[in-house]
Amino acid sequence: MKKYYADLHIHLGRTREGQPVKITASPTLTLQNVLNHAESEKGLNLIGIIDCHVPEVLTELEEMLEREEMIEHKEGGVYGSGLTILLGSELEIYDEYCHGPIHVLAFMPTVQKMREFSAWLSERTKNITLSTQRLYEKGKVVQEKVKTLGGLFIPAHIFTPFKSLFGKGVQRSLTEVFDPTLIDAVELGLSSDTGMADMVKELHQYPFLTNSDAHSLGKIAREYNELFLKDRTFMEFEKALKKVGGRKIAHNYGLNPALGKYHHTVCEKCLHLWEEDGEGDCVFCGHSSFIKGVYERLQELADSLESPVRPPYTHQVPLQFLPGIGPKTLKKLVEAFGSEMGILHHASEKELSQVVKPALADLILKARSGELDLVSGGGGKYGSVKK
Repeated sequence: MKKYYADLHIHLGRTREGQPVKITASPTLTLQNVLNHAESEKGLNLIGIIDCHVPEVLTELEEMLEREEMIEHKEGGVYGSGLTILLGSELEIYDEYCHGPIHVLAFMPTVQKMREFSAWLSERTKNITLSTQRLYEKGKVVQEKVKTLGGLFIPAHIFTPFKSLFGKGVQRSLTEVFDPTLIDAVELGLSSDTGMADMVKELHQYPFLTNSDAHSLGKIAREYNELFLKDRTFMEFEKALKKVGGRKIAHNYGLNPALGKYHHTVCEKCLHLWEEDGEGDCVFCGHSSFIKGVYERLQELADSLESPVRPPYTHQVPLQFLPGIGPKTLKKLVEAFGSEMGILHHASEKELSQVVKPALADLILKARSGELDLVSGGGGKYGSVKK
């Protein structure tokens, strides 16, 4: 088995021709820029681009294959010299069984299968050229279609307050919306981790993924997974989710949940931490509405004190979160160690201190092992590292 680093939730902001894809994402997130940045700057080996249902994106992929810049591997995935694309689509489901929009990820093994899926989606959405569009179809029907095409179905960022399976505070079980036998994994999201998610017993049966949900180049790999595979292909990834023949998710790397934008409940207006456990008005501004945090939501859902055996989960602070690491310093570090994965996994304290000041080298070491003091985030505002 070989070790691969994978971030499986990356958006595109624009097509090659400059047309919008994910409207809230940076226009610098073109397919070519994502490929270059993910491989050369971040040091990833496997990425999920989750706007591949967009026809113009599919055309660009097909042209890359025709020019033999990448190949389509016989085991699935668009395969380059050092990086593989898993062809994904993020969808928004809101049927009569769910109480608010739910985001899910669907991955297809080949461009042709994604073409078929895109055509099917185009009959059930208003604008197939955009990312994460409302899908006018039942969740279970979507699952069945994904499976018919040989794809993988993964609920996305399942606890965030908006557009997630458990975020609205109404659904208490995934069986209310989905067929539990047709779910391949669940994505935790930035404000939760393995220990928190395993408080919900019905999630024990699924592997957990930690992905960036990147809306800009810099956010790629702020959360990622270490996989043990024979090769970086769709089929190998599928086998890793099922733990077939030694393939597995070996390690999850993610933000300490306190750094996430929705970790604790905050006032909807002033974003101060809510001090009345969801009752009464905000003690800071008197506002009566709040945004429930993931931590508080999980206290409502918790029904288990036990956990299955899981891969290690390391609370790793992304380099961009660290005081003293601006673009110039980050560029110098990447040039010295090859990529952010090189900085986070291989550079020693001595080697780091030869590139940056010893105090910053020490900060990087603490960041990659989760030893920094943090200020919690909430209500759409990220947490931060205490200075």
